[in-house]
Parts: sequence; structure tokens; C-alpha cells
Amino acid sequence: MRELIQKTGRIAALALASTLVIGGSAVVLARAETAMPPTADVKIDNFSFGPVMLTVAPGTKVTWTNRDDIPHTVVADDKTFKSKTLDTDETFSYTFDKPGTYPYFCSIHPHMTGQVIVK
Repeated sequence: MRELIQKTGRIAALALASTLVIGGSAVVLARAETAMPPTADVKIDNFSFGPVMLTVAPGTKVTWTNRDDIPHTVVADDKTFKSKTLDTDETFSYTFDKPGTYPYFCSIHPHMTGQVIVK
């Protein structure tokens, strides 16, 4: 009888350990699901992008915010991304998934240029 109780106790302990491992995995998965991608910001102010050149890691979400009283756009030279016309305080975001160099400009004011480098 004592041997049976010891075996039952071991089985119960293994079941509890499995439950804890499964519970631990669930916690890790929950953290992975809530992890936020890296972000970076570019301000549009006084007819310029700032910073003019931005280096980010793959997967970074870049957000441009128009701080001018004049409408602007954000358009990639190769048309990879293109914003609508942004009024004051409006934003446009794009996530850069692949390494590379992404020059862009304002289609309303083509002298306004910037560059995102992903590496």
C-alpha cells in the first residue's frame, strides 16, 4: 500500500510539473503576442523632414507627423509607400520589413527629401 501511495504521489507530482511547464509556456507566448515592434518618428516641420536620415532595424514602424501648417506627403522614390496628403498633426506610418535604403520626398514640395536606411 505504501508503494502505491508513493507511485500515486510521483504521478501527481509529474502532472503538476507538466501543468506548470504548460502554464509557463503560455505566459511566454502571451508576452510574445503583446511585444510591440520597434518604432521611430520623423517630424515634418518648417518644410523639412527630421531627422533627414534615419537608420532602423528590420521590422521598425516609422511614423511621420506633420507639424507644419502646410499640407505635406511622404512618398518613396520607388513608390514602396505613399501617404495621403497630411494636414497639421496628421500622421502616416509604414513598417520597414526588408533591409535597404528608402529615399522619399514630399510630392507637393519635391525639394523636401529624406531617407530611411534599414539594416
